[in-house]
Amino acid sequence: MPILRIDDSPAALAPEAWNALLASSAHPTPFMRHEYLAALHDSKSAIADTGWQPLFLSLWDDERQRQLLAACPAYLKTHSYGEYVFDWAWADAYRRHGLDYYPKLLVAVPFTPVPGSRLLAKDDTSRALLAQGLQALAEQQNLSSAHLLFGDDADQTAAAQQGWMARSGVQFHWQGSGDPSSFEAFLASMQREKRKKIQQEQRKVRDAGIVFEARRGGQITAADWDFFYRCYTLTYRAHHSTPYLTRDFFRRVAETMPDNWLLFIAKRGDERIAASLIVIDPERGEAYGRYWGAVEHVPCLHFDACYYQPLAWCIEQGFRRFEGGAQGEHKMARGLLPVSTHSSHWLAHPDFRDAVADFLAREGQGMRAYVNELAEHQPFKVG
Repeated sequence: MPILRIDDSPAALAPEAWNALLASSAHPTPFMRHEYLAALHDSKSAIADTGWQPLFLSLWDDERQRQLLAACPAYLKTHSYGEYVFDWAWADAYRRHGLDYYPKLLVAVPFTPVPGSRLLAKDDTSRALLAQGLQALAEQQNLSSAHLLFGDDADQTAAAQQGWMARSGVQFHWQGSGDPSSFEAFLASMQREKRKKIQQEQRKVRDAGIVFEARRGGQITAADWDFFYRCYTLTYRAHHSTPYLTRDFFRRVAETMPDNWLLFIAKRGDERIAASLIVIDPERGEAYGRYWGAVEHVPCLHFDACYYQPLAWCIEQGFRRFEGGAQGEHKMARGLLPVSTHSSHWLAHPDFRDAVADFLAREGQGMRAYVNELAEHQPFKVG
């Protein structure tokens, strides 16, 4: 009979078994690899002290635990930072009624709003049992709620079978529109005003004397990582915030996942000005814009470093997908089109559950109308 296990560290689970489940999932991403999740924990980026207490759930074939049937990254959260599916209003409503919203149970990749498989499983039956286990854990610990963020269709189905509520959002991705042979061909496929705007923005960067170097995997030196991390922290400082990820996190993933990193460095002569870090999945031909920063302000440098340079690289390398990160309607004018994202939510309190269900129904209608409206303003030529 299958049994559920809870561990307070990803290290308790064998990387090979975890990654094998991930490889067989419908939408694997590098962010769900055991190495990535372990680096978050071991670097002290996502631990109890930062409000992310690991409670990794796993499903095994029997008490001898010889075969891993399903697993997911779960956390006991004491806040809602670093999630990108916003439930602050729900927490505030609980507080105003004298109830505790935190801690809550969260299934997600910390600080990573990248859609993909979350409930890793050998089959649908194992996935359903894992979802049941999540809800049972939340109930046993008297938690306010449980949430599954940015899951795939199979995750949504398993959660819905437990009565969890569905929520949708939108991101902007490039998905090989028109299969352009070059970045110039990509620009040529766009409407004239959009094309001219991109060309003008890139011209401003060139006129500032900026050129880009792309470094992949083992080409990225420790000094490159140090410069990137300096830029990364400056971005947070500009927003009066504190970085989620430690320098040690990047050191670890550079060692354990070397083939998944692409770094663009913007230079003026020998002087480094900015850096943009991209995660790549060479096997699936997908790239994910993650972090960027600059030591000085250069007009339009952000757009070039975070969108145009990665897009040109993806087209040149034959990649079929580039995700530009969370939110950002402005990305649509730069060739990234709207894509729906999904999350699932369970609330223990029946009155709040009913209220949130009503809110999500209305929000969902608005989101569908918004996506339909965006579809009518595509940046590419018609016909």
